[in-house]
Amino acid sequence: MSAHSESSSEHGIGSGLNWLIGGAVGGIVGSLLFGGLLWVIDPDIVTETIPAIYGLPPAAPVGWVFHLIHGLVLGVLFGFLVSRPVIGGTLTADAETDFIDAMRPGVRLTAAGIIYGLAVWTALPVIALSIWGTIGGVGDPAFPATALESLVGHLLYGLLLGALFSVFVGIAPDRRGAEDSVRSDSDSFQE
Repeated sequence: MSAHSESSSEHGIGSGLNWLIGGAVGGIVGSLLFGGLLWVIDPDIVTETIPAIYGLPPAAPVGWVFHLIHGLVLGVLFGFLVSRPVIGGTLTADAETDFIDAMRPGVRLTAAGIIYGLAVWTALPVIALSIWGTIGGVGDPAFPATALESLVGHLLYGLLLGALFSVFVGIAPDRRGAEDSVRSDSDSFQE
């Protein structure tokens, strides 16, 4: 094990209300960036496709509101998941690989956000939206679910979500081991 491994095993993710705030802020900011990318590529995605998912007529404000709500809800879900002992303990535990072991907890949370963005892209636009469009009769969405732009947008969303989450969530000293490494107090220090 590397010399840095001792310090990475001494961290836990603070799980007071800071996980909720970190997830919400990261989700909103990430969805703003993602929405901006969609707006530059094809504004119809925001104005027509997103409202059409809910059976609503095209309208830019409606598309933006739903897009931001999606980002907020998914950000809070991310915060909830990574602040639980199973995932949080895994993110802060010692690793057998020196490369991963040398990563600071904030970098690990950012990487977890990117992976989460990939998972969201796979679960929602690629699978759920395709099924919803077929069964619900939404028709062909203006933006193909598997488009490179959609993937890049979700990865950027996850990157910002994980990075901002790591800023808002306290990374606390914890010497109890991986299974107990998530702290329940919010008096933890920032990384």
